[in-house]
Amino acid sequence: MRIIAGSLRSRTLEAPPGLATRPTSDRLRETLFNVLAPRIQGAAFLDLYAGSGAVGIEALSRGAAQVVFVERTPAALKVLRGNLARLGITAGFHVQPGSVAAYLRKSRTGHAVKFDLVFLDPPYDAADEYAATLGLLGGAASGLLAPGALVIAEHRRKERLDESYGNLLRARLLEQGDAALSFYAVAE
Repeated sequence: MRIIAGSLRSRTLEAPPGLATRPTSDRLRETLFNVLAPRIQGAAFLDLYAGSGAVGIEALSRGAAQVVFVERTPAALKVLRGNLARLGITAGFHVQPGSVAAYLRKSRTGHAVKFDLVFLDPPYDAADEYAATLGLLGGAASGLLAPGALVIAEHRRKERLDESYGNLLRARLLEQGDAALSFYAVAE
């Protein structure tokens, strides 16, 4: 894995060992950030199920002002922190250990940061995590979203996500290989 563009372009990243974590491919990350290019500079970015941190680190490399990484797996947290340290990233991020649901429930009230972009990539086999997380972001935790925010979910191409979750409505679906990206916006 490598950083595609920005200040850290071409730098390599480590991935956690084993198959429990499935890093977003370079090609899919490039597609994602081509879509997000007009929005990334100065954005507050929330990387849920962060794994190695590849997506959030790419956001920092391309000019995001702040990234919060949420990850609960100890092996992935170790690799994520190692990637940040090896790349010399010392500011503009926060690593939040623990479950995504706990983070969203805890942060839904009184959270100072409103996120412009939220990316979630739970393990493909944890299908219930999609509905739970998108449901929280479209409902009880919607206060975490800045006006005009986008929520992007990476999922298996064959497994369709719902068109809406609370006040989140799918605005775009991109398919690439076996993966897909569903883009959700807050309903007006």
